[in-house]
Amino acid sequence: MEENQSIINTGLRGVTIASTRISDVDGVAGRLIYRGYLVQDLAEKAGYEEVVYLLLYENLPDKQQLKEFKKRLAAERFITPEVIEALKACPADALPMDILQAGVALLANGDADVQQQTAEAVDRMAVRLIAKFPVLLAAWERIRTGKTVVEAASDLDHAANFMYMLTGERPDEDLAHFMDVALVLHAEHSFNASTFSARQVASTRAHMYAAVSAAVGSLSGELHGGANVRVMQMLKRIGTKDAVEEYVNTELEAGRVLFGLGHAVYKTDDPRAHILAPMSQKLCRRIGEEHWYEISRELEQKGKAAFKARKGIEIYTNVDFYSASLYYAMGIPIDFFTPVFAVSRVAGWTAHVIEEQFAGAAGKPTLYRPESDYIGDYCGPAECAFVSMDER
Repeated sequence: MEENQSIINTGLRGVTIASTRISDVDGVAGRLIYRGYLVQDLAEKAGYEEVVYLLLYENLPDKQQLKEFKKRLAAERFITPEVIEALKACPADALPMDILQAGVALLANGDADVQQQTAEAVDRMAVRLIAKFPVLLAAWERIRTGKTVVEAASDLDHAANFMYMLTGERPDEDLAHFMDVALVLHAEHSFNASTFSARQVASTRAHMYAAVSAAVGSLSGELHGGANVRVMQMLKRIGTKDAVEEYVNTELEAGRVLFGLGHAVYKTDDPRAHILAPMSQKLCRRIGEEHWYEISRELEQKGKAAFKARKGIEIYTNVDFYSASLYYAMGIPIDFFTPVFAVSRVAGWTAHVIEEQFAGAAGKPTLYRPESDYIGDYCGPAECAFVSMDER
């Protein structure tokens, strides 16, 4: 069959799927907005719980609302012994994103609200998932490394508690703050692949856990959630600041990419990268491994210059570029970088599921049903004549 020149393969770029009040990405201006607020302001002035409240309920909370919301989250920071036992039965080398996705289904089994189709039930499921994601992930890290699962600390905020359950040690102020800011920056990003997956499943009236499970599966793909993993692997291959220029030239000459540079939407530097970079520098310096930041900085400069010289185009840093060295300096295992992304992004996913199911006309979602262009012209304009087995 001759190649069909009319193949449509846009990845839905430029196609408007639905309207949303949750967030907006202005790729030209380099602006990311959560319900009207610039992400830079939220990262500087708000904690993760405040941002979760904003995403779910459309407004920033007052003091009493935030206090009550934190109590709701803290009350859900547990997973049942049955889930723990199920995790212990998994092979230690299982992919963490697979464990997280399977864990979502396990959590659904113990939630009676999956049988409900009310806004109140969906809200409760959203809060439970946001609270339990870090608990589930931290438990898996402890289990797979042969350590005792750490119970949540009721006096710690969301980010600090995650680090405590993950490492078994209470994080200091800087470490807790850096994790909190990282969670704020990753909490939402409009209709990316995983959010679209969540909304598409939600449009069928599937329950919250099914939609979030689909989002986790989408995020597990290397073209979406694994970029900061590949950035850190790249930094390790480079090894020293002096080796950056040769590495850049070699990779571009071979037609390969420089991970963390370039984005499907932004036509300027990702605003989140400028917040993460100084955090990476400070934490890498604190642990005596500032070379990871220095390699990143040199790579950003040399990579941008090389792209401009070779291709005549500008290329920009994205959120993964500096989050890699930041997470590494925090002591987070490299294969946990994408799951940590999910610990944050579950706030955005659940907000989108709620919007998809309850913000439409009369609260009825429109079932997503795109069209396709059939190009299987196997037998010309007519259908193929069936050939019996003996004659094939």
